[in-house]
Amino acid sequence: MDELSITVRRAKIDDAPDIARVYIESWHDTYPGVVSSALLCSMTAKGQTARWRATIAARSREWIFVAESAEHGIVGMSSFGPSRDPDLGFDSEVYTLYVDPGFFGRGVGRALLAADFRQLHENGYDSCIIWAHAKNTARFFYERMGGRLTAERTARMMGDPVPEAAFGWKSLAAAERSTAR
Repeated sequence: MDELSITVRRAKIDDAPDIARVYIESWHDTYPGVVSSALLCSMTAKGQTARWRATIAARSREWIFVAESAEHGIVGMSSFGPSRDPDLGFDSEVYTLYVDPGFFGRGVGRALLAADFRQLHENGYDSCIIWAHAKNTARFFYERMGGRLTAERTARMMGDPVPEAAFGWKSLAAAERSTAR
C-alpha cells in the first residue's frame, strides 16, 4: 500500500470523537480472542469520547497527538508523557499509539512515533518506553523502529491477567533517526 500524506498535530477537544473511534476500532481489530469480550464490549463511543475529551482538556503533562490525512481525516492517535515506571531507566513513555485498521502499513504509526519522540526530546526527555500487550503484533513494529525488549509484566484488565512487554529506546535522539525516512 502507498504511504499517506500525514500531518501529525496536537489533539484538540473537537478531535475526541475521532480519537475514540480509532481507539475502539483498533482494540476491536487487534484483541478479539486476546482480551475478554467483556472488555471489548465495554468500550463505547460515548465513554471513550468523554475520556479523551477530558484528557485533552486537562492539558496536563500528557500530550495527545493525532495523525490526519487530508483525504481521510484522523487515522491515528497517540498519547505520551513522563514514564510511569521510571525505575526501569526510561524517563518518558508512549502510553497509547493506535492506527485506524484501514490504514495499517501506510506510515501512520511511524509518523506518530517520530512526532512523539521529537516532542519528548524537545521537552527535555532522553529516553522512552512503550508497554504493549505481549500478543499485540505492534511489538514487531516497535522492534523495527529500534525499540528493544526491556521488561515484561502481567497487568490486570477487568480482573483478567494481561501479559505485557516493554520496548525501550535509551536515546531519543537515536530513536528520532530510526523513525525518520
